[in-house]
Amino acid sequence: MKLTLERAKELNDAQVTQEHLVLHAKNVMYAMGAMADYFGEDREHWMAIGYLHDYDYEKYPDEHLQHTEKELLAQGVDEADVRAILSHGWGICSDVKPETNLEKSLFTVDELTGIIQACARMRPHGITDLELKSFMKKFKDKKFAAKCDRSLIQSGCEMLGMEVSKAAEICIEGMKPFAADIGLLGTE
Repeated sequence: MKLTLERAKELNDAQVTQEHLVLHAKNVMYAMGAMADYFGEDREHWMAIGYLHDYDYEKYPDEHLQHTEKELLAQGVDEADVRAILSHGWGICSDVKPETNLEKSLFTVDELTGIIQACARMRPHGITDLELKSFMKKFKDKKFAAKCDRSLIQSGCEMLGMEVSKAAEICIEGMKPFAADIGLLGTE
């Protein structure tokens, strides 16, 4: 059975307690919802996958995704959904290559949302008035949010057949309505 958002939250919230990891899960969840809308897919399902994608990271940061498949399958998560989650670590900590738009999107937005979040945090109004132009300037600055792997984002965008600016625009606009929930309302 396809993963529901309610079930994803149940599973993830039982494992993930660190605030920054919960915020990351939410960022990816909202960005995935926007990507689902773009591709005309099931929004809630894509959000569920996004929310659950780092299921084992808090417990096993040095063995990320090595403890995901067995545990999630035992929890009744569908094989295709587990595969989608594993694919976001392709070439880093998993050999599952993203093949569907869902998988390619997760692979891309996982890193992309990190730069969006960093960018929004520097602004007085957070993400609420973040424009693509400002984001792209920061994206091109390799020193900004240096831990976010831009080559991964570019590779993911190539797989999706879209420019980085298009993926960023979809994610930023998809995250804006949830600024309060993801701590990106800004300071003013």
